[in-house]
Amino acid sequence: MKRLGRGAAEFLAIAEELRHHDIQLELLTGPLQGVYDPSGHGAALFAFFAGMAESEREYIREKSLEGQASARERGRHGGRPKVVDDDMADYARSLRANGVSVPEIARKLVITAGKNKGEHPSVATVYRILAEANAADSADK
Repeated sequence: MKRLGRGAAEFLAIAEELRHHDIQLELLTGPLQGVYDPSGHGAALFAFFAGMAESEREYIREKSLEGQASARERGRHGGRPKVVDDDMADYARSLRANGVSVPEIARKLVITAGKNKGEHPSVATVYRILAEANAADSADK
């Protein structure tokens, strides 16, 4: 069942595709062993599987969210580590306030930690830093 679909919508789309091509589902083992036609008597089985797939999806989602919350409580945050520290961000904002172009700011900044240590942040990263600063300034007002 886990290989057939991640949720009810995906599972029912697969069942419709099977119906369209006149393909039957054959369960080789277990108490439901047999051949099931998605357009005949097997439709109830497909509906049951769709419900179970949706239930499984929701269970996985809940457990993932619980795991993330637990990790946050222990001080662990997912995602990539930040390339820019607060000092670098302040320097970028002061350069921008003095009229320095964003590509020039990116060339003046140097990453101090991580696998990109010694390299320059991308122009997109500098734009993001400046946008976050503008959003923070707007929220303060």
